[in-house]
Amino acid sequence: MDKRGQHGADFPFADQAHAQRQLSGMQGIQVTGGMVDGIYSSALDNEAGYYFGVAMATYAKKGNKWVFGAEFMERYYPYRTIRIPVSQFTAEGGYYLKILSDPSKTFLLSLGGSALAGYETSNWGEKTLYDGSTLRHKDTFIYGGAITLELETYLTDRVVLLLTGRERILWGNSTGHFHTQFGIGLKFIIN
Repeated sequence: MDKRGQHGADFPFADQAHAQRQLSGMQGIQVTGGMVDGIYSSALDNEAGYYFGVAMATYAKKGNKWVFGAEFMERYYPYRTIRIPVSQFTAEGGYYLKILSDPSKTFLLSLGGSALAGYETSNWGEKTLYDGSTLRHKDTFIYGGAITLELETYLTDRVVLLLTGRERILWGNSTGHFHTQFGIGLKFIIN
């Protein structure tokens, strides 16, 4: 059977398969994860960092979108024969502008800005180290923002592969204000 139905009428959606992508009001749940402050190998294991997050993305007009979610990030700092974890729990709210898309809406490149707020803890609150030293960094509330470059590619009409690069800028802590993230994720379109 071709694009025409049994009675000779045109099938109304035959040429519109990709038109149902990135429509205003469409929502998706996205799960992301990746590396923090560099790309690590086993030789750099003591300085490794990682993150993972979950968010709700809602498309606005012209393929732009609102993103609201939560993220966990952990970065290790070497100390003698051990490594000390510094962990951040943050909530995010932001807006992403579409900067490039192909005609079939299979690929979408967005640039986003987000506000972040959350909590940072060092060594999970344990301030005394194995050698009797005391960590001077205090657990604290953190705030700031992030700039994100995100590439979306549709695997199906409801499953989207995400590739992200992001710079987080946070204040209120003493372990560094800037963290670069590289990650991958999946978005599941729910409506």
